[in-house]
Amino acid sequence: MNRLIKWLQKRLAHTSVVGIGEELHIEQWRNGKKIYERTYKAHSAVNAGLALVADRVGAVAAGAAVTYLALGTGSTAVDPTDTALEAEITDTGLERAAATVTRVTTTVANDTLQLYKDWTATGVKILREIGAFNAASAGSMLARKVFDAITTANTDHVIMTYKFPFTAV
Repeated sequence: MNRLIKWLQKRLAHTSVVGIGEELHIEQWRNGKKIYERTYKAHSAVNAGLALVADRVGAVAAGAAVTYLALGTGSTAVDPTDTALEAEITDTGLERAAATVTRVTTTVANDTLQLYKDWTATGVKILREIGAFNAASAGSMLARKVFDAITTANTDHVIMTYKFPFTAV
């Protein structure tokens, strides 16, 4: 994350505005077969998430890095004032978990934060939302995305790749 902060600071020196994009890729696997796949692109960073990024870039506050993904059942549209998921899942193997965090290239080298998580469901749930957080519980939410409902079955794999490309605007 320190390299990302240094990269952002360098970019800010040459640019007046940095934008945060968003891309969510969802896969659902059942019995070894992919049964669902979809990609969403939007800008769903919430106000608290923008403050978190500003804190991290400027080393203003000691906020933790965004390394957790959480799933939920809420379907209310994203509001910039959201600070949590509408209905976070806390059971059936789909609870908030540490993601594999990397930087990948979208436009220029290492300009995108990527969080990847493969959950294994232990029961039936209807998934409708995801959030990226900086803590295993509570914490600050960078972004929230509402998506078309996905119904899990026992042993389904739900794979989420949540990307945040940073661009000079």
